[in-house]
Amino acid sequence: MQLDQAFRIADIPRIALVGAGGKTTALFQLARILSNGRDSSSPGSPGRPVIVTATTHLHIDQVRLADSHWIVKKPADLAGFEKNLCGVMLVTGPLERDRTTGLHNPNLSMLHTICDSHALPLLIEADGARQHPLKAPALHLSPKFGDEPPIPDFVETVVVVAGLTGLGMPLTSKNVHRPDIFASLSGLAHAETITPEALRRVLIHPAGGLKNIPRTAHRFVLLNQADTAELQAQAKSLAESLLGIFNAVIIASLAQSKVHAVYEPVAGIILAGGESKRFGRPKQLLDYRGQPFVRTVAQTALASGLSPVVVVSGAHAEEVESAVRDLPITIARNANWQEGQSSSIRTGLNALKPVPLSQWESGRGEGAAIFLLADQPQVTPTFIRALVERHTFDMSPIVAPLVAGQRANPVLFDRNTFPDLLELTGDVGGRAIFPKHPVTFLTWHDERLLLDVDTEKDYQRLQGPEN
Repeated sequence: MQLDQAFRIADIPRIALVGAGGKTTALFQLARILSNGRDSSSPGSPGRPVIVTATTHLHIDQVRLADSHWIVKKPADLAGFEKNLCGVMLVTGPLERDRTTGLHNPNLSMLHTICDSHALPLLIEADGARQHPLKAPALHLSPKFGDEPPIPDFVETVVVVAGLTGLGMPLTSKNVHRPDIFASLSGLAHAETITPEALRRVLIHPAGGLKNIPRTAHRFVLLNQADTAELQAQAKSLAESLLGIFNAVIIASLAQSKVHAVYEPVAGIILAGGESKRFGRPKQLLDYRGQPFVRTVAQTALASGLSPVVVVSGAHAEEVESAVRDLPITIARNANWQEGQSSSIRTGLNALKPVPLSQWESGRGEGAAIFLLADQPQVTPTFIRALVERHTFDMSPIVAPLVAGQRANPVLFDRNTFPDLLELTGDVGGRAIFPKHPVTFLTWHDERLLLDVDTEKDYQRLQGPEN
């Protein structure tokens, strides 16, 4: 998986990177991918134009990562820029000794206008960290740069970078840029060991990782330098604790050009709207270990960390909704349940965060949804978490269990499949779109996943001691 996929770049991005521990590496790796598809920070034959700039200093050695470097003192200096659009193009202010100066208005506004008129990606490094793995933003206003980090209002995505090699190290100026501010935000004392929890506090603090992010911008955390199994494990725990505050958390080793995992919110959609006509009574309300099927499935979804959890009712709506109403879930009543399972799928998807479908496609909203059947109360949180974990590795469009050589339920669908799911009609489920998307199978050795309740015999099997 490459950075453009991890960031879900589907259009013409306006991205700012802040923090420490790999901003410049991420900036130029992403630029190179967008330019010619190669995950490399080294210039090669120029591809399509991608514009890179900085609202802060860059070291002169970093200039060589671009195909061309434009120094702009005033907007007129961009006069010939549009005639030479090619490859990764770095635009900065003038040089000061061994560093470039930041680009600011009106020069930045002019560059933004050019990028808009030519539909060009614009990537911005928006603060400096002096090669430290971790940092905290300055608390004061700089007469030259204003408040730190200087993130332009037009930015659509902000990536907060943190270097994991700072974990386990003492909180000193050797390991952290502005250690006193980092200490204040994290609650640590000077020279105390930096823990994942301390880093989390800084990342979620309004004066830390969230500082100056435009209100409408999409927020990522990039946990870089996850070069060991121990750091990857710490990063995973940290990522799970950051979701809900950030839209996604990426774990990477950019020195190896490797993205290990992408963590995003995953919704749980429980399909509980059927009539159960063949069974003769509402399956959603059958007893399983002392409570209705649908309540057990909802509790499992919540215990698995799915968020939000949506219960789609339809036939027998009042009874189904009464069984789960006290849980922290969303109830979505399908008024068209007679049209079949596809109508419940549409109802469930439309009950997610009220954002346009275009925002799903551009990286907002849930990263995926798992559709759970109300007649499978035996599904465990362990299995659901395994589905989610498999999706983090490469953001597969569909992840389905494979049990004893047979496809089973529940199934995870990446948000890139949502448009196709919303177009389903009739009494068909998500499997109808399997031919349109690559399916990743998760081998699972629990044959209980193959059981759903269609007959009284199935129900008796489910109630057996092995279940």
